[in-house]
Amino acid sequence: MTTSQTPPAPQQGSTLFRAAGPAYFPIAFIARFPFAMMVVGTLTLVVSARESIALGGLNAAVVGLGSALIGPLLGAAADRIGQRRVILVAGIVHSLALLALAAVAFSALPDLAVLAVGFLIGASSPQIGPFSRSRLVQLILTKLPPARRAHSLNGTMGYESAADETAFVFGPLVVGLLATTLNPAAPMIGAAVLTLVFVTAFALHPTAQSAAPTTEEPAIQAPARELLTLRVLVVVAGALGVGLFFGTVLTSLTAFLADSGRGDSAGLVYGVMGIGSTILALSITLFPARFRLFARWLVFSSLMLAAMIGFGLAGGLAGLIWAMAIAGIGIGPTIVTLFSLAAERSPQGRSATVMTMLGSATIVGQSAASALTGAVAENAGSQVAMWLPVGAATLVMLAAVVNALACRESATAAPHAHGLSDEEARAEARTLTELPTEHL
Repeated sequence: MTTSQTPPAPQQGSTLFRAAGPAYFPIAFIARFPFAMMVVGTLTLVVSARESIALGGLNAAVVGLGSALIGPLLGAAADRIGQRRVILVAGIVHSLALLALAAVAFSALPDLAVLAVGFLIGASSPQIGPFSRSRLVQLILTKLPPARRAHSLNGTMGYESAADETAFVFGPLVVGLLATTLNPAAPMIGAAVLTLVFVTAFALHPTAQSAAPTTEEPAIQAPARELLTLRVLVVVAGALGVGLFFGTVLTSLTAFLADSGRGDSAGLVYGVMGIGSTILALSITLFPARFRLFARWLVFSSLMLAAMIGFGLAGGLAGLIWAMAIAGIGIGPTIVTLFSLAAERSPQGRSATVMTMLGSATIVGQSAASALTGAVAENAGSQVAMWLPVGAATLVMLAAVVNALACRESATAAPHAHGLSDEEARAEARTLTELPTEHL
């Protein structure tokens, strides 16, 4: 006999921190690191073991492809059978794949074996960020009083974005430190240990048993053709440029440093960009309202382009570090602005689809750029490859120009207010919990 359980009425003193428990947030934060380390770590390892920047770039592309193709399927499985089993299985497979790459890369096995393991690493990567959002939203809707839900939802989404950004700043730094102080396989071994310990702890945490969202009437959706309007596609083009930017910068930087005998330090230098990116991304809420989204995109994409011109002209380590620092100031606010525009312009009932379009464009751009830049570096030299990020930054800036000229009425509209009504918060929460992996 099936009995329905009515959740206890939320108490006025309830907070999300109390509902999740004090251990939840540090566990969920550290559990993100293996994902943040895997692309840089696999690239560093393969380049060092096989002495081929082309293979390293191709392997990084295959890792991203595996994550893009299989990640949403992991989310769908979690929706059906719960997060715990999905994360436990994915975490075990991911740990074994990371260790396998550390062995296969230095073995006599063909390059195809390296690529196969790389795909498995991406495919099995636990989707901690989206799953964490889903859990916290459920806690907000079931444990917090209605008057606090809208404010808490906004704050939680902001925290989750900051946590993702911070992990992606220090992930490459950890890779660089382990690779330079120990050996190129150390980052893979370290990521495997982090996965076994913290991803498993995340899977076993009591929040994994959060009640499934209540089935409700399906939301009214705008026609699919509204996804193909210029105001949406121009933002997708910007996200594609961001993906190309990440792929070209990381791969060309690795190639240049490898040629100069500093290949193992690529993660450290790349991490310099992440520091500025995180600081500016977290500070974007301090920007005045009159600094509209279209203007932000123009200003910070121009800064990206200027930094990449300096990147191409840099002849040594000092110049690269300065270029990375300036690029970080540009890329962080650009990404936040793109997702803010995507949220504003999503057709009714299609917000998850638009977010997926941006995420897919970024992953495709990064994967394709990694492979292309690796081939250019190997065949034409790393100095030539270092000019490819200029093309990527140019695409981001051109999309910003088109956005300002053709979509300015939407772009200059006042950004969403930080406060949502409770009904709007519920609608957004329903979207996040029904399709958690759409918000990678």
